Amino acid sequence: MKGHPRVLSLLFTALVTLLLAAVPAAWAGDSDSDSGSDSDSGSDSDSEEAIPFDVANVFFELNNTDGDLGIHSLIDGEPWQTLALETPNGPENLEILLHGSLKRQGLTELFYESAEPTFDELDPEDFFARFPEGEYEIEGTTIEGDELESTATVTHLMPAPPEVSVNDEELPEDCEEDPLSIELDDELVISWDEITMSHPDLGRTNEPIEVTNYQVVVEREEPTPLKITIDVDPDVTEVAIPAGFVASGEEIKVEVLVREASDNQTATESCFEVD
Repeated sequence: MKGHPRVLSLLFTALVTLLLAAVPAAWAGDSDSDSGSDSDSGSDSDSEEAIPFDVANVFFELNNTDGDLGIHSLIDGEPWQTLALETPNGPENLEILLHGSLKRQGLTELFYESAEPTFDELDPEDFFARFPEGEYEIEGTTIEGDELESTATVTHLMPAPPEVSVNDEELPEDCEEDPLSIELDDELVISWDEITMSHPDLGRTNEPIEVTNYQVVVEREEPTPLKITIDVDPDVTEVAIPAGFVASGEEIKVEVLVREASDNQTATESCFEVD
């Protein structure tokens, strides 16, 4: 009977030794399995395409009357918590990181306008050198951690400025120095020349362009502020404003904006008085 415990002890020791030898192998197998799973998961993740933004526009706006340029952007899509805009040269010129409750909520739409210094402060050539033509990458991360990505094509094609008339009277370039009086009739017809070419003096000059639409803004400040904004198709070059919109003695501001296929836009502003 005294020999049996020794035999059992030897058997137990051998068994433990085998188990200890097997466990690291099993752990290694599990580690390899997990690693393989992660690798496969990463591969699947890499193969998944990023979600495009619903809207991803980067464009320029020129106020031809005041002589200033600015860069604008409109971005819209899935709720995001990070957003970055990268120029064709590589560096990011916009980076937004949400924090706290806003990060958990997410943002969906962003519109911004840059400062618009006059040409005396920033020459158009220097402005366009800051923002070169090419593909601007817009990237983000949704609140679920998915990637968002779109590309905006930026061009220096700026529409030529329109010449604007009211009831066949051409509006002056400077309202204060050269005011124009219009007799009040049944309606005011605001018209402009059809734009088919790019700006003659800045950006990519005198090239054919595709106009997508015109926008007409008519505004008065007295007796009560009132503003009308009308978007029309590219084959329309006049709009009629009911005479009830104005009264004698009022000053009316008019802006006609030309939008090109890249969303670049050029505006002409003027005003007139109503007799």
